[in-house]
Amino acid sequence: MKCVSAPRDRSPWRRTRRRTRRRRIEDVGAIVRCVRDAVPIVIGGRRTARVRVAEGHAARLGRHRRARAEDAERVRRFAPFLVRHADDGDRVTANQTLFEIAGLARPVLTGERNALNFLQLLSATATATRGYVDAIAGTSAAILDTRKTIPGLRTAQKYAVLCGGGQICRIGLFDQVLIKENHIAVAGSLTAAIEAGRRVAGSRKVEVEVETPQEFAEALRAAPDIIMLDEFGLGDMRAAVALNNENGRRVTLEASGMVTLANVRKIAETGIDYISIGGITKHIRAVDLSMRLAFD
Repeated sequence: MKCVSAPRDRSPWRRTRRRTRRRRIEDVGAIVRCVRDAVPIVIGGRRTARVRVAEGHAARLGRHRRARAEDAERVRRFAPFLVRHADDGDRVTANQTLFEIAGLARPVLTGERNALNFLQLLSATATATRGYVDAIAGTSAAILDTRKTIPGLRTAQKYAVLCGGGQICRIGLFDQVLIKENHIAVAGSLTAAIEAGRRVAGSRKVEVEVETPQEFAEALRAAPDIIMLDEFGLGDMRAAVALNNENGRRVTLEASGMVTLANVRKIAETGIDYISIGGITKHIRAVDLSMRLAFD
């Protein structure tokens, strides 16, 4: 399954720059006359700052997002170099240095918190994703994200999912049709909802969510591109996979709901194609990072 890109006029990095500027105002203040007012301690000269993992293990993420945060603080104007010691998606450990940035001390310190906020959050998404990807290694299944992202950070979190080894199925409502229980209720039946989805989908894929084996059988006859099995038990999931394999036109199957690290491998071993997990973008704990100026 491929993720369809957003239209060209919806540049994710243009939106990222705007959001980063808003975060800068949130942190520094809308009426601050200059950076000197926001960082009152007089710190002169050039400094090198090192960002490290404070504790635990993580899958590191954030090169592109960090670069935009630094753009907003105009660090590039003053910093001749930024040295990376880890690439996006690399496994990192406690006390490992991720990168060093050199520049005038004041703008480096002004941008510190916003840059770390982005990096910690997105690294958490990548790390959570990597945990699930590792848990199903050797199976034919893949981990998918969902639209359950932090408001304003969808494209960034989806990039983090990719860095963690997961896949993305869609960006939003515009690039894939997903039919759920409320759509089915409005249409009158599951089959009618799929047919209506086909009429408006154009080149987009049509996916339908089912909650029972009976709904699955009906959906299979209506032949959408993807069927999502919502909170199916392992036995029902295996039966759905077997029925799908017997079908003349095999449909992509996605498992969703009540997925944990404890049961994700058993789900993958049923023969399902994809496992979607909202928790990798909404139930996350920020990776603990710190930045220290170096005086050596």
